[in-house]
Amino acid sequence: MTATKSHPIEILRFNTCGSVDDGKSTLIGRLLYDSKSIMEDQLEALERSADITGGGQINLANLTDGLRAEREQGITIDVAYRYFATPRRKFIVADTPGHVQYTRNMVTGASTANLSIVLVDARLGVIEQTRRHTFIAGMLGIPHIVFAINKMDLVGWSEDRFLEIREEIEAFLPRLDQFHDVKFIPISALHGDNVVDASKNAPWYPGPSLLHHLETVHIASDWSLTGLRFPVQWVNRPNHPTDAGLHDFRGLSGQIASGIVKVGDGVVVLPAGLRSTVKEIWTYDGPLGEAFCPQSVTLQLADDLDVSRGDTIVGLDHFPGIGTEFQARVCWMNAKPLLAGKKYLLKHTSQTVQTIITGIDGRVDIETYEVKSPVSELALNDIGDIRLKTAKPLVVDAYRKNRLTGSFILIEPGTNHTLAAGMFESPAHKFRFEDEEFSI
Repeated sequence: MTATKSHPIEILRFNTCGSVDDGKSTLIGRLLYDSKSIMEDQLEALERSADITGGGQINLANLTDGLRAEREQGITIDVAYRYFATPRRKFIVADTPGHVQYTRNMVTGASTANLSIVLVDARLGVIEQTRRHTFIAGMLGIPHIVFAINKMDLVGWSEDRFLEIREEIEAFLPRLDQFHDVKFIPISALHGDNVVDASKNAPWYPGPSLLHHLETVHIASDWSLTGLRFPVQWVNRPNHPTDAGLHDFRGLSGQIASGIVKVGDGVVVLPAGLRSTVKEIWTYDGPLGEAFCPQSVTLQLADDLDVSRGDTIVGLDHFPGIGTEFQARVCWMNAKPLLAGKKYLLKHTSQTVQTIITGIDGRVDIETYEVKSPVSELALNDIGDIRLKTAKPLVVDAYRKNRLTGSFILIEPGTNHTLAAGMFESPAHKFRFEDEEFSI
């Protein structure tokens, strides 16, 4: 399949996760190596570094483990992003750490993924990090998940062992109730079995290789086309002397977070509640009759409204929630604990507002997936439920309905350090227009 202007090649974003030494970096290295996505200079550098950790042989993990400490210890610390492509699809890969100490890095790498690969060591089976990373993938709303049962060569390619691990995972998956598509694939990342090409060592496995699944998994429906959400990032006012005829142009630029917008559609600008009609839709390549998620466009409205960065343009159906008090689930990423009464900055879509934590409702027990309460604080890498109040109204959706308008980060004032990644629960108050309430 080749790309055309009307049918460009899709981009699949995926991450790898699992426990320490489950083979995440080796798996990505094998994908890059066997799909011939390594440039000559990269291969030469890989060969030169072979004597550092590879015992004189090429160490595929070094393709993603770029930090010296990572190569010396044989672990992943930071999130490494790699890019490669096949004739069917382009890929953006996030190799995330397995150690519990770097859970926050795993959340960062998985936050934009369409698909998550959870590696399981066939010798050890399901362990705490398997459950933790599966829970986080579900919490982040990743629709597709692959359990890659790695190091099958070390258990003699035992079908019974593969089925035993699969049954254990399937026993706790219903408690998450998040994934639309689950796949189990037996592999050996070190030797390449079932990674790019099907392996003869597992005649009992009838499914595709990992790369074939990545190339063919259906992701077009992952984007929500229901309920227009258009956070305004920039007010586009051409002011160059050569912009003849554009002195009165006032466009609103941003990325469509969900839904479809067409010329002539009625829209509402929130939080002000101002109503107008879409006059034109512009892109770098020219005007469009309609646009949809996740395109980046410039909208020109029929009315000259006071719209600025941070406002959200929505359609006349499926209105979002709006307010200043919210409940949310957060993954805390800082050594200083999260405490009730603390003030932070909250970044949501294209705006940043002040917020205060009004309460901590509980902490998630990764072993049981139950929320334990009461708790007085959330410590580093804790996942918990909180209540917060913002200084300005926010236009939000529940995270499970819209990953873009339902997510936020907490920032420490003064240092600008990212403290937490958060996901809004269903908002308590919905926007009302002309005395009629629309549900999201």
